[in-house]
Amino acid sequence: MRVRPVLAALAATTLASLALSGVAAPSAGAAPAGSAAHSAGKHASRVCAAASTGASCQALRLDPAANPSGVTPNAATPSGLFPADIQSAYKLPSGTAGAGQTIAIVDAFDDPAAESDLGVYRSQFGLPACTTANGCFRKVGQTGSATALPRKNASWDEEISLDLDMVSATCPLCHILLVEASSASIANLGASVNTAARLGATAISNSYGGSDTSDASSGSFYNHPGIAVTASSGDNGFGVEFPASSRFVVAVGGTSLRRATNTRGWTETAWSGAGSGCSAFNTAVAPASFNTGCARRAVADVSAIADPNTGVAVFDSVPFQGFSNWLVFGGTSVSSPIIASVYGLAGNAATITANQFPYQHTASLFDVTTGSNGTCSPSQLCTARAGWDGPTGLGTPNGTGGF
Repeated sequence: MRVRPVLAALAATTLASLALSGVAAPSAGAAPAGSAAHSAGKHASRVCAAASTGASCQALRLDPAANPSGVTPNAATPSGLFPADIQSAYKLPSGTAGAGQTIAIVDAFDDPAAESDLGVYRSQFGLPACTTANGCFRKVGQTGSATALPRKNASWDEEISLDLDMVSATCPLCHILLVEASSASIANLGASVNTAARLGATAISNSYGGSDTSDASSGSFYNHPGIAVTASSGDNGFGVEFPASSRFVVAVGGTSLRRATNTRGWTETAWSGAGSGCSAFNTAVAPASFNTGCARRAVADVSAIADPNTGVAVFDSVPFQGFSNWLVFGGTSVSSPIIASVYGLAGNAATITANQFPYQHTASLFDVTTGSNGTCSPSQLCTARAGWDGPTGLGTPNGTGGF
């Protein structure tokens, strides 16, 4: 998620990307960046301010201007989607799989209440305790020290709570490793990814993004064969961000997820805020047969729930902008830790190339075929269709067979 002062930089990056990849720029009718956060009676606040350099977190907090749907800020009890909803929507074996797997969350700055807030969330939904004492939870700084932690930051605290809760919701039997970078620079966040890999993570989720960057300069941070490294595609609609644009990661887009009376019990459309497009620098991941429209790296690969207006319940006790306790969040900060945790449920990251595996197992995904994040050419970079498209990639989990 990026705030308005950086939209010009994003636009410049997007145009450079399009020029180098042979794709036309968005038309004048494209949805303005960030417009997806708004709908009648609701407003989604961008949690993290943009850094002048480095990355910004991708969390969107739903702050209802009115309350037609019962979503309440500072609530004593949760609103939004619960763990059972996520597990049902994606047909996940969350109650039986994931033991022995470690999902790492990489974020910037310290959340001093991370473990206690995680405990509230898991207790609320009847999930097994995940604590330092029982060996399930571990929090370290970017060098791996449990005592040398960065300074506190209330905005990133909300991001951390969101990430930890989504791992818990998706893979409650997985262990959780939280690595807190000293700042939101790509160098420090990337060093934290290296630490997560060194400390034995099965999958590593990165819910942040900055300007499209060459793998030649920063990609080595995310190149960890045998570990599934996921990255949020962004919350500003059409346009790519790094590290999602790296060829070494699983780029995770976003959907709107709603209950339905169909056989699945749920329906999904492309979320209008999901990042998508072509990297200006990095090597393609998708096989040519998927017709992404990009000469280089296409974003996204897969997706999951991200629309704050169909968002997820999160507990965060640290007051920020007047909000705390039970809140509702969206953004591709939701979808990245969900997908990392699905890799944990699948349990085979050590033996696969993580961002290639979904392309080889598309039958094990729910194909999202409606919705868009703007107008562009070729249209599959912005508009959902059968098969691969930019906002949702190949689709969303239908069990663990695609991971």
